[in-house]
Amino acid sequence: MMTANEIRDSFKNFFESKGHAIVPSAPMVIKDDPTLMFTNAGMNQWKDIILGTRDPEPRRRADSQKCLRVSGKHNDLEEVGHDTYHHTMFEMLGNWSFGDYFKEGAIDMAWEYLVDVLHLDPKDLYVTVFEGSEDEGLGRDDEAASYWAKHVPADHIINGNKHDNFWEMGDTGPCGPCSEIHLDSRTPEEKAKVPGRELVNKDDPQVIEIWNLVFMQYNRRADGSLEKLAMNVIDTGMGFERLVRALQGKHSNYDTDIFQPIIREIARLSGKEYGRDEQTDVAMRVVADHLRAVAFSIADGQLPGNAKAGYVIRRILRRAVRYAYTFLGQKEAFMYKLLPVFIFEMGKAYPELEAQRELIGRVMKEEEDSFLRTLDKGINLLNGAMDELKAHGLKQLDGAQAFRLFDTYGFPLDLTELICRENGYTVDERQFDEEMQKQKARARNAAQVESSDWTELRQGEQQFVGYDYSEHECHILRYRRVTQKKSTYYELVLDFTPFYGEMGGQVGDTGVLVSEYETVDITDTKRENNQSIHIVKELPKHPEADFMACVDTDKRAASAANHTATHLLDYALKQVLGEHVEQKGSYVSADTLRFDFSHFQKVTDEELRQTERIVNEMIRQDLPLDEHRDMPLAEAKEMGAVALFGEKYGDKVRVVRFGPSCEFCGGIHAHSTGRIGMFKIISESSVAAGVRRIEAKTGRECEELLYGIEDTLKAIRSLFNNAKDLKGVIGKYIEEHDTMRKEIESFEAQAVERAKDSLVEKARTINGVKVITAVMPIDPARAKDLVFKIRQAVPENLLCAIGTDGGGKPMISVMLSDDMVKDHGLNAGQMVREAAKLIQGGGGGQPHYATAGGKNPDGLSAAIDKVVELANL
Repeated sequence: MMTANEIRDSFKNFFESKGHAIVPSAPMVIKDDPTLMFTNAGMNQWKDIILGTRDPEPRRRADSQKCLRVSGKHNDLEEVGHDTYHHTMFEMLGNWSFGDYFKEGAIDMAWEYLVDVLHLDPKDLYVTVFEGSEDEGLGRDDEAASYWAKHVPADHIINGNKHDNFWEMGDTGPCGPCSEIHLDSRTPEEKAKVPGRELVNKDDPQVIEIWNLVFMQYNRRADGSLEKLAMNVIDTGMGFERLVRALQGKHSNYDTDIFQPIIREIARLSGKEYGRDEQTDVAMRVVADHLRAVAFSIADGQLPGNAKAGYVIRRILRRAVRYAYTFLGQKEAFMYKLLPVFIFEMGKAYPELEAQRELIGRVMKEEEDSFLRTLDKGINLLNGAMDELKAHGLKQLDGAQAFRLFDTYGFPLDLTELICRENGYTVDERQFDEEMQKQKARARNAAQVESSDWTELRQGEQQFVGYDYSEHECHILRYRRVTQKKSTYYELVLDFTPFYGEMGGQVGDTGVLVSEYETVDITDTKRENNQSIHIVKELPKHPEADFMACVDTDKRAASAANHTATHLLDYALKQVLGEHVEQKGSYVSADTLRFDFSHFQKVTDEELRQTERIVNEMIRQDLPLDEHRDMPLAEAKEMGAVALFGEKYGDKVRVVRFGPSCEFCGGIHAHSTGRIGMFKIISESSVAAGVRRIEAKTGRECEELLYGIEDTLKAIRSLFNNAKDLKGVIGKYIEEHDTMRKEIESFEAQAVERAKDSLVEKARTINGVKVITAVMPIDPARAKDLVFKIRQAVPENLLCAIGTDGGGKPMISVMLSDDMVKDHGLNAGQMVREAAKLIQGGGGGQPHYATAGGKNPDGLSAAIDKVVELANL
């Protein structure tokens, strides 16, 4: 039986023998495509070739591509772990032809590989072809059917509808009919009862699609119409996990050697046994699957976070932690312990896992620890909510509360329901669903972008000339109208452009388009499909005119200086901290320099100063830009150029060198380091476990920073009569202040002691209970001291309620002796919450001590009376 690694290699070897260039997987996390966060199909990295904006050579390619599907059209997250074949991260085996072979070649090669190389039984294979669509004006794909007829009998060729057999990545873009290959892996007895053709695309877990051959012939326009692509493209995708399952004779992807080593380690660490209990099995499958998605994402440079791609990764990890917490009894960080087994199994095929092992483990453990703390907070809140239900004799938790637990603390509905059910309560699912729909509607409205079709003015491809020019003659090739959040703007593609489109952490250029008729402001430049897309608020009145594209050189120079400074900073950090330092992200604009890097402890002030000195020395040396364009990748590596993990590099790369600093980079740089002027670090902080962030200033921003520091020092010195020894004077002032503060605290403590004696002496006795109430003008800290001193003085039969109004902020403090809680059933937290309504506030606390704040100090007396009333003495 072939192992998973042997199967992956056999696919690559087969297509290499058919003249395909074997290319490495693109990163799973996409950094410079505004339309996608993650690679969710093998064709993503070839979008610009398919759209005709990049050279298609070599025309035959194949790879094993890391993919992630957890958002948008392809969203499998909630199914993962519950069935046998859905995954978040998966591998897609694919082969492509760009204007070379088409349907016949793709079909013949697919059949040869499956039957002649892998020896699958032809009787178990069924194929689908597009049945056509009257709405689209397309007939049945008889061409594909005729090629399949060479390999399979007619009853194994099945017509498929538009949903199943017309492939589209989105609402617009490349598309075309496709032909799926399905495998029937049922037992002979099951096959004898029902023919496999009747179960194709019927969600039978044992009759599944394993390979999709997409015949890209069309481009879907914004108005829904189809137009022919300039060249036909073959794009095939075979689910690696499903293929391994078939070849290893398993009925679940999770029973293959892709997942079983991880599941066995989960079982060992948790003390559970796989295969005995369905809930436990689901949890193990979820953890095994999500471990892969999170580890690969971190290796590709995407850290868990609160926005966009980072939020998706955090959500996947937290889903796994919840399952391990609830069903595997894991109350401490757990997933990171599985990394050694996972990396051992997949590290050879994907060396970035081994290279980033320490970072992946640290980030994962910190995220797990953080979420487990959040889970504890959420459980405490849920316990408080159930106490409220009990107090009011209710049995159902409000759906809005359940949604807040989900939205703020990551509690899924099923976990809230589980905890409630264990305590005899139910959850209002209908209201929860309503809140969820409201949130989704808000997110859709915020993110909705409507784009018209491109209006073509001229034929041709864009040429970027921005490395050499800041202005250049040009024409508009095409434009389109874009509407987002009720604002409208236009996107322009120029034939020659000096404008750099935002990429690699460097912001896009701004500037103007000038013709003899008008001047149009370019407010931003984005990157899409390997082109610079120019953003303008108004379409030029004469878009067909000759233009001069002029970059705002002041902003570009400042941005370029910051970008070059990040290269020098990267080099300097390696010298000071060690060669383990790797860039993990950056953002540079005209006034911002932010640099993220791998390091496992806080950078000391001495190390930061040393780093600054190295950077500034390289600036003073005025090192010239040594640029190498279109350098073969192998040569670039030989010269020692630093590559970034998570970046996709082509066969030809651009290398940027400033003295000893040498990196792969496509950005805009200063012509020499002297143009930076000066470099000053303003902050160093943690971004995630093992990742630090430095923010710095250069050039004029650095100059303004120094002026600001100088002005501040002058202002401080003037406060101390322009003392020469400013440090000594401030030190003396602080010493005197500390002495005075201690004296004040002593006076306040004495005042509290006197107040305690007075209040105890004036206490009322109601049915044997000493009731002490007052409204006093003291601050909250003193009020707390006061009620605890009263409790020491009156340890039994005590009800104390003190209202305070320190600085216009009313507060109530309620203190009960233990016997009042135990024997009389009183609860200070519940009492203070009810009384706080009279000061327009809220609060809570423990059964014996609780506080509440509010907005209305005039209601303090009534609130104190309410506490006594609630005691029902």
